[in-house]
Amino acid sequence: MISLDNIRTLAAERARLAMAQDTICRYGRVVRSHGDVLHASGIRAPIGSRCLIDTEDGLPLVAEVVGFDAGTLLIMPEQGKRGVVRGARVHVESRAPTPLMGPELLGRVIDGRGVPLDGRPPPEVSDPWPLMGVPVNPMDRERIAKTFDVGVSAINALATLGRGMRVGLFAGSGVGKTTLLGMMSRYAEADVVVVGMIGERGREIREFVEDHIGEARPRSVIVASPADDTALGRVHGAYLAAAIAEYWRDRGKHVLLVVDSLTRLAMALRGIGLAVGEPPATKGYPPSVFGAIASYVERAGNGTKAQGSITAIYTVLVEGDDHVGDPVGDTARSVLDGHIVLSRTLAEAAFYPPIDIVASLSRPMPGLVAPAHYKLASRFRALWARKQEKQDIIDLGAYVAGRDPLLDEALRRSPAMEVVLRQGTENVKLAAAITALQAALPEVGA
Repeated sequence: MISLDNIRTLAAERARLAMAQDTICRYGRVVRSHGDVLHASGIRAPIGSRCLIDTEDGLPLVAEVVGFDAGTLLIMPEQGKRGVVRGARVHVESRAPTPLMGPELLGRVIDGRGVPLDGRPPPEVSDPWPLMGVPVNPMDRERIAKTFDVGVSAINALATLGRGMRVGLFAGSGVGKTTLLGMMSRYAEADVVVVGMIGERGREIREFVEDHIGEARPRSVIVASPADDTALGRVHGAYLAAAIAEYWRDRGKHVLLVVDSLTRLAMALRGIGLAVGEPPATKGYPPSVFGAIASYVERAGNGTKAQGSITAIYTVLVEGDDHVGDPVGDTARSVLDGHIVLSRTLAEAAFYPPIDIVASLSRPMPGLVAPAHYKLASRFRALWARKQEKQDIIDLGAYVAGRDPLLDEALRRSPAMEVVLRQGTENVKLAAAITALQAALPEVGA
């Protein structure tokens, strides 16, 4: 019979051997290349591990284990596989990427690997934080109970956001999405702003930093993985932005996380999934992509009572302005707390910001604002929806006043209602937006 002391001795010996094995560097070899994926034999490692691949010029390539096939590991280099030869040595550096964080990141522009892009020395950071984040018990999360002022009149008045919300900004290309994101980044009542620019054109990254982030730059961190980055690099850029936001939330800060865009993150995940052999499903997206999007979005939100919050805005690029048939958009709507829809028709009519307020929604709004405010917003939506519905008839001159009392009221109030919806690049605080809403519908608010 084995005694309790013997069991403890065996356990201690196994722990000592495990620690000793961690200090041993085991090498494998690259035996095959298939698309963006390399096959390495002779080593074992869990999915998500960080690997180093030896190259002929002496500079190792960083890669990640993305799967396995029979006796080989499937690894994907972060910066492409150029320079890798058959038989190149591979070894596992760590079980999971753990970037370093710290206040020194504020005001900086970095890539998905943490390398500075702003021409300044690397930030002297020392606090590790898992790239994949630290889950928060859903029963310990604080509820969405406080409004979040973003400085945009139409959103503040009619689709009021709450601190800790996850919001989708749905837009086609060229409708003013970047300008609107810049306004919210500058004016939002947040301690820290984290911007993840995923798959964007390199030109737009510099323009956003220099022209749009403005006075929020000292409290912001910009993570840029441009369109010419690899699929894994773009995914790591998005995950790094979320990790930085989580780091600050853990320290009690209220963070605005802006990810532009969730669609390009999904495309990068699709590229990785197809490369490792997943079957394509809806519009070529493997099933794992939709689960990954839901997991990514869940990283934002309120923390525990001792923590802060992450209010997240994710842009979703709708193909051909199709807000219904896009699978990424459908998945985003199902996991987000609200959505802001931009209209190409309004943008072409020089109506800025081109927010389709009838199609936009903030689910927590009824519990965030005063009953009088919510009553005004509901009435505004009803009037504006009727005006949009009958706009063709009005333009043709076929409508006769008196036939539709709701439409008559909408036409009478239209100039005052446009004051709530139209805005330049100035900051319109929540209180000012409510005042404009009350002025547009004075009898309703009485």
